[in-house]
Amino acid sequence: MIAAAPQLPFAALQPSFEGELYFDTSTEHVAQRMLYATDASVYQETPLAVAIPRTVDDIKRLVRFAKANKSAGVQASLIPRAAGTSLAGQVVGSGIVVDISTHFNQILEINPAERWVRVQPGVIRDDLNVALRPHGLQFGPETSTASRAMIGGMIGNNSCGLHSIVWGTTRDHLLEVRAVLADGAEVTFGHLSADDFAAKCRGEHVVSPLEQRIYQQFQTWLSDPQLCQQIRDGYPNANVTRRNTGYALDALVEQGSGRGAGGGEQASTAALSPQAPSPKPPAAINLAALIAGSEGTLCFITEAKLNLLPLPPAHVALVCAHFQTLRQSLEANLVALAHHCWASELVDDYILQLTKTNAEQLRNRTFVEEHPETGDPKAVLMVEFFDDTEAGVRAKAEAFVASLQAAGLGYAYPILHGDETKKPWALRKAGLSIMYNIPGDEKPANVIEDCAVAPQDLPDYIDELTRMAKENHGLDLEYSAHAGAGELHVLPLINLKTTPGRETFRALLMDTATLVKKYGGALSGEHGDGRLRGEFIAFMLGPENYELCKAVKALWDPDNLFNPGKVVDTPPMNEHLRYVADAVIPQPQTRFDFSKDGGLLELAEKCSGSGDCRKTHLSGGTMCPSYMATRREHDTTRARANMLRHYFTGGDGQTVTMDEVKDVLDLCLSCKACQTECPSSVDMTRMKAEFTQRLYDERSVPLRARLVGNFSRLMGLASLAPWAYNAIYDTPALRRIANRLVGFHPDRTMPALKPVNAQRLTATTSKAGAMSKTVNLFLDEFTRYNDGYVAEKTAKLLDRLGYKLVIPDHAESGRTYLSKGLVDDARKLAIRNVTYLRDHVTADAPLIGLEPSAILTFRDEYPDLVPAELKADARRIAQHTYLFEEWIAREADAGRITPEAFTTEARTVNVHGHCHQKALSGMTAPTRALSLPQHYTVEVIPSGCCGMAGSFGYETEHYDLSMQIGELVLFPAVRAAASEVIVAAPGTSCRHQIKDGTGRKALHPAEVLFEALRQP
Repeated sequence: MIAAAPQLPFAALQPSFEGELYFDTSTEHVAQRMLYATDASVYQETPLAVAIPRTVDDIKRLVRFAKANKSAGVQASLIPRAAGTSLAGQVVGSGIVVDISTHFNQILEINPAERWVRVQPGVIRDDLNVALRPHGLQFGPETSTASRAMIGGMIGNNSCGLHSIVWGTTRDHLLEVRAVLADGAEVTFGHLSADDFAAKCRGEHVVSPLEQRIYQQFQTWLSDPQLCQQIRDGYPNANVTRRNTGYALDALVEQGSGRGAGGGEQASTAALSPQAPSPKPPAAINLAALIAGSEGTLCFITEAKLNLLPLPPAHVALVCAHFQTLRQSLEANLVALAHHCWASELVDDYILQLTKTNAEQLRNRTFVEEHPETGDPKAVLMVEFFDDTEAGVRAKAEAFVASLQAAGLGYAYPILHGDETKKPWALRKAGLSIMYNIPGDEKPANVIEDCAVAPQDLPDYIDELTRMAKENHGLDLEYSAHAGAGELHVLPLINLKTTPGRETFRALLMDTATLVKKYGGALSGEHGDGRLRGEFIAFMLGPENYELCKAVKALWDPDNLFNPGKVVDTPPMNEHLRYVADAVIPQPQTRFDFSKDGGLLELAEKCSGSGDCRKTHLSGGTMCPSYMATRREHDTTRARANMLRHYFTGGDGQTVTMDEVKDVLDLCLSCKACQTECPSSVDMTRMKAEFTQRLYDERSVPLRARLVGNFSRLMGLASLAPWAYNAIYDTPALRRIANRLVGFHPDRTMPALKPVNAQRLTATTSKAGAMSKTVNLFLDEFTRYNDGYVAEKTAKLLDRLGYKLVIPDHAESGRTYLSKGLVDDARKLAIRNVTYLRDHVTADAPLIGLEPSAILTFRDEYPDLVPAELKADARRIAQHTYLFEEWIAREADAGRITPEAFTTEARTVNVHGHCHQKALSGMTAPTRALSLPQHYTVEVIPSGCCGMAGSFGYETEHYDLSMQIGELVLFPAVRAAASEVIVAAPGTSCRHQIKDGTGRKALHPAEVLFEALRQP
């Protein structure tokens, strides 16, 4: 149990606080505090409290609270936090973490005519652009985390993104910032003319004395030509467009000289003349430029007004140029810039190899071509062009390729168009997180990943950096990202669990800082200083400019309330890391075989904190259903992985209890999306089941969990008198009573009992004697007892298509046991099924299943559940096991099932995929299968999880959330479909959820195809 913070009177603050406060030693409060101990960096520190404000008044209350308690000797600092994807520890600290992501997520005003938008800081960048698209506008800067990165965090880091060479940085588009200052006043900072600036300095139109003092001090500083020259001389070269080292005093000097564009236009990248005097008084000022990149250390942002850009031209082409050396790719980058590309991004061979280990990225790497002699490329440079016409964009791409060929650079140049360009970009964005799939304790370290130099210096800089890392530290480096902007994300593999590793961590940054300064570059291009690079700012900018940065902090935040220890006065960069140095922590004993991940603990540690699990339903995908509905960090895959890591390691020197882990795991729907959508493949479904079994070992199995696990046995008993079962559950009053008795929600309907007899099923076929192709049907527990009619239509369909149906002896799948964490029971079934089926399932007689969650246990869990002597058999069975739709598509591709077997009637089919299906198989097969009828148009509903997730949606405490998840995308899409549209869903839970949520009947794809058969 972690300690509370008794020194601070949080209980006195709580009654007036409209949001949520977590500060005591209760299970929920402890869990929240531990979850906010980390971000996407290597740092970890348990906060005093977590605050989730609901209003601006809440933020003001927190500022007053922190200021009032400063005298108590406890640093009650406020740490502003958005998505928590910062890589330099910006939102890790011992103060009060203030999470604005839940309630400060409103788009307040869109002005298409003047091309600006006003937003709260918790608005997600990609979600904002969804709202702007109908107006033909967009917010340009886009980080690789744009599906969850929030505007407040982007301002804090002055984020850039892959199109920064055209669209600039966040600072370039920040028109105004509304923020709470250290004195509690809410102030708006925006563009001021010289006259307005002078008026502010005189105290006119100011909200508080602190606001006036800020303007007065900057008037003094910016009116001093010698000081302005000192800033010019010490800061990175102006032709390094990504510079985020220290406070952006160089940007203010540029404004004061009249060269700052202001008004949201992209700042000039022309070199500043060393002799250029700074005007007296400054021509204009916008202190929003200083707030950008200040990492929440100066004020607390409550609103932002952003400049908007037109959407890019309609046609896009992406050249994925392949190179045999890294330097060649960087020389090609200069050619790309000369061709006025929109983006030039790099992925090296190491990341390309790792994409083969992630199911989703494996599908995205189809553009990669091997060299006939050396195999995979050493680097791929992704160069993007836009144009108003297809011919125009093709000409640009081809002209670029011709220039590369003329220069002897590269060996393959695939050109992708339209939606096909999304796959390489998805792969590039996932690069860092994919590296966390590397087994062992040496992990990619964010330490020198954000250094930027001028693009023309990049080839030489990278050559020197590579040589220095190898010769001085014995490290090989991996490279990716923003070549066009002169910034490669450079990642060494370092074991930060050891003292030597931590020493290397620091020494590498020291040596790199010297090299970056030699090239006039920036130690941080867009990831920020935080607690990682802050202590090197004095070296990079010079002691005088560093003292000036400290003066800026003291001016804005005299009581050190806002995010202390970041940018200035930072602790040593190798303190407060996630792991205790040189600690020996054994891997926990498990039922599942986690050896391919290095063990259960290592699988949890694979979570990089990148926050891919925080995307919303607007971004698509399935991970993480509960977060999409609640928008709470508590309900992310990241939170669950972190809590398991804390539990097994004693994170931050604290003891985490089983109850605290159970609390965080509660809303995991076991959808498996994290297995593929998480770039690090953090399989939370499996870890939750393993932990839950451990919980049962120490305690007991709850009645409801045992009843759900024993579903087959109970349905077997009920099938002796199905009329009685159905009578109870078809009668609302009786159903409510029965539901309450087992902990199910009274409003949830129950599937009817419609059992099917396996022997009778195979006996109904008529062509068995003439058939040469055998199909083994796995009659899962749900189909056997509730969806027998689906099995019957499947049997008739296969018979008509000329296949011999066999139902071999087998047990239930074990899915109900796995869903409730009864791993031991599931393991027994896995052993039985592998033993029963190993002599029956072959390439010529595959095993197919109708219910995705059941049949996919053979491919997913069984090989890691059965004992060593059965693993080979389990893997072989898995190779020949298919979802029904996969098998149909496979047979169609082989020409054994043809459209001629089906109707020529035109129909539209809207299909919702089961979560396990989307994670482990994908939606290509069901689309292909349902498109077999010649005039059937198949549209995949862009839904995530339906919300039912086995028994989850039945349970009283989860019912409302279950329906809320359904309402995100699935229910509205089904309701919007015309009555003649066929709604298809392979999952039995999904079909039932659709029925309860919309009143619409969804069909299994086997039913759809059976009904579409051509009449004999």
